[in-house]
Amino acid sequence: MNRIQKKLEEDKKLLSIYFTAGYPEIEDTLPILQTLEKSGVDMVEIGLPFSDPLADGPTIQESASIAINNGMNTKVLFAQLKDMRKTVKIPVLLMGYFNPILQFGVEKFCQKCRDVGIDGLIIPDLPVGVYEESYKEMFLNAGLINIFLITPHTTQERIRYMDSVSDGFIYMVSSAGTTGAKNTFKKEQADYFKRISEMQLKNPQIVGFGISNKETFKKATKYASGAIIGSAFIQMLTSKGLKGIDTYVKSLR
Repeated sequence: MNRIQKKLEEDKKLLSIYFTAGYPEIEDTLPILQTLEKSGVDMVEIGLPFSDPLADGPTIQESASIAINNGMNTKVLFAQLKDMRKTVKIPVLLMGYFNPILQFGVEKFCQKCRDVGIDGLIIPDLPVGVYEESYKEMFLNAGLINIFLITPHTTQERIRYMDSVSDGFIYMVSSAGTTGAKNTFKKEQADYFKRISEMQLKNPQIVGFGISNKETFKKATKYASGAIIGSAFIQMLTSKGLKGIDTYVKSLR
């Protein structure tokens, strides 16, 4: 069983943290990952920086730009993660856009993920139909779970289709906009979380976009199995560095 699937079986609201590989400094990727696990995070999503991140808000865009200027790329990231599983036990996913993966070579990328111990991929611009037709077998052969994103505007038919070809969790984007930290959720977002929960999908849902603190984490997980924090964590890294990780993580639950 994949580490993601094992984690999803635990009787708790899961906390996942997203951060950009190579930010703030090029060599920070593995130390951040190790510190997050020690601080009690359940899963981690490492962002592969891309020069044209359409779904990302200004905080993640800026971190990606800095990471690229630092020298971060796909090859460097895999080199940094080659001994990851000697110290890290929690599920680790890579999140990024399809173009860099295509340039690297999809099958080669999947095999490198397997070699270093990556558990899943989140690729916002890879359509579910293209994945199922062209890449699903490749991902499964490498032991990778592909995570699909839904928004408040995704149709029930499409959600059920994604659910049928998925074996991990559904990434439930909290709003139709770009990423970014928020201090609270509006009623329509709470209604959306409840509506998806009532669909009784076979895969659990984890909410992302807009979670920043204990209040938003609690509201996001009322109907979902967990929540993902990205922009707010990167803002904390910018202001406090790696030394602020433990205190920030412990403030969330």
